[in-house]
Parts: sequence; C-alpha cells; structure tokens
Amino acid sequence: MATTWDADEAKLSLTSGGRVAHRVSRTARPAGSTGSAGPRARRRLGPGPAIPFGLQIGPALLVLTWVVGSALGWIDPRILSAPWTVIEAFARLIEQGRLQDNFVTSATRALLGLSIGLLIGTLLAVVAGLSRIGEALIDGPVQIKRAIPTLALIPLLILWFGIGEGMKVTTIVLAVIVPIYIHTHNALRSIDSRYVELAETLRMSQKDFILQVVLPGALPGFLLGLRFAVTLCWVSLVVVEQINATSGLGYMIDLARNYGQTDVILVGLVVYVLLGLISDGLVRLLERRVLSWRRTLAN
Repeated sequence: MATTWDADEAKLSLTSGGRVAHRVSRTARPAGSTGSAGPRARRRLGPGPAIPFGLQIGPALLVLTWVVGSALGWIDPRILSAPWTVIEAFARLIEQGRLQDNFVTSATRALLGLSIGLLIGTLLAVVAGLSRIGEALIDGPVQIKRAIPTLALIPLLILWFGIGEGMKVTTIVLAVIVPIYIHTHNALRSIDSRYVELAETLRMSQKDFILQVVLPGALPGFLLGLRFAVTLCWVSLVVVEQINATSGLGYMIDLARNYGQTDVILVGLVVYVLLGLISDGLVRLLERRVLSWRRTLAN
C-alpha cells in the first residue's frame, strides 16, 4: 500500500514539476532576449520628432477654411471678402503705389520704436540686475508701467507730444521696454552663482565679467523678451496709426473703413500678419543659431 502511494506521489510530483518547469521555460528568459517580435524601440519622452513646416500648418488651415467658405458661399462677402478679391485689391494698391508708401512709413516707425525700446529696456535690466540700488530705483517704476496698458497712456501721450511722430514712436517704445526688461532681468538674476564665484576666483574685471558671464547668461531671457517685444511693437503700431494719422498701414485701414472697403482692410491686416510672422520667425532663427549649445525639448 505504501509502495503504491509513494509511486503515485512521485508521478504527481514529476507531472507538477514538468508543468512548472515548462511554465518557467516559457516565461523566464534572459534579460537581453527579445523573442521573435524583434527589439522594441524605447519610447522617447517629449513633444516628438520635428515636423517639416510644422509652424505653417495652423495658418494654412485658416486660409484653406477661408477659401472653402468663400467658394461655397458660407461667408458673406460684405462681412469678409473672398481671398481672390483681396488679391485683386492687393495688386491694385501696389499698382497705385499706396501700399508701398504706407508700408515704408509703418516699417520706419516700428523699427525706430523697437530699436529705442530694446536699448532702453536692456540697459535698465542690466543696471537693475547687477545693482541692488539700481533695482530699487528701476524695478518699481517698470512694474507700475507693466500694470498700466500702453494703449491706456495714449491720451496722456497726445497731450505731451501731440499727434505727430513723437507720440507714435513713444507708444511703441513704452510697449517694447517692459518685456525686454522683465525677461532680461529675470535671466540675469537666474545666472548660476558658481559662475560668479569662478569669475571672482579668476579676478575678472567688471567689464570682463559683464561681457563674458552676464550677457551670455542673460541671452536666453533677452531673446524670449524680444519675441514678445516684436509682437507688441506691431500691435501698438496698428493702434497709433489709426489716431489722426495721414500715412501708414493703420491709416490705410482706417480710411478703408470709412468707405466700407473690406478688401482693402483685409490687405492691411494680411500685411500686418506677414510682418508679425516674419519677425517672429527671424527671432526664432536667431535663437536657434545663438543658443545652439543648449539641449532642450526643441532640439
């Protein structure tokens, strides 16, 4: 009886062991084994690979929607002119010379205000970033200006400078100063203190410290502020050119509004859009070239 029980138990043991061994042989493989499915690529975290002309997809879809809606009659031409009507108005304005003259006037105002604003904003940021006294004197007034929309200052600027070029350029300058100062100042205060200690160890002069440590360290913040500044520059220009102006793209748009010329208004708006996109694209290109040493999600 005992012999029969032992034989059955051994047989059961062998059977169970065979199943366990078979199960282990199927599931337990060496860590480097990949099986018949082939190696699995490791999923990379982040926004994914770069898309060719990815930034142009959104505007292209808007234009496509405009074209389709106008062709199918979904968009009333009295409210929004068709794209081909705008193209005809564009060609007509170029033939008359109106678009070129107004564009040169607007570009001159924008570049002048942007240049002055960049210079003043950068100088204020460097002084406030490198000196506690400078920060105490400068940061408060800049924050006050930040809380007041630039366009809300136009009535006061008209009383001070009149309705001439001085008021228009000053409005653009005030709009540009704030983003340049905020982002450059923040970048200056975010420079790693170890670089400052290294400069002190090497006994750098104040001039070399600013040129070799401060300005390169603040460059990412400056370029970010420049992108905001360029956008605000064009936004401010649109508004000031519609206030008792006699030239410029904004004046052309305001004049077309009086005569109900929707196509001319859209021509002016398209030019503003192109100027904004091209300006932002140039700053992005400059940022990629100058900051090519950084490893970020955009790379």
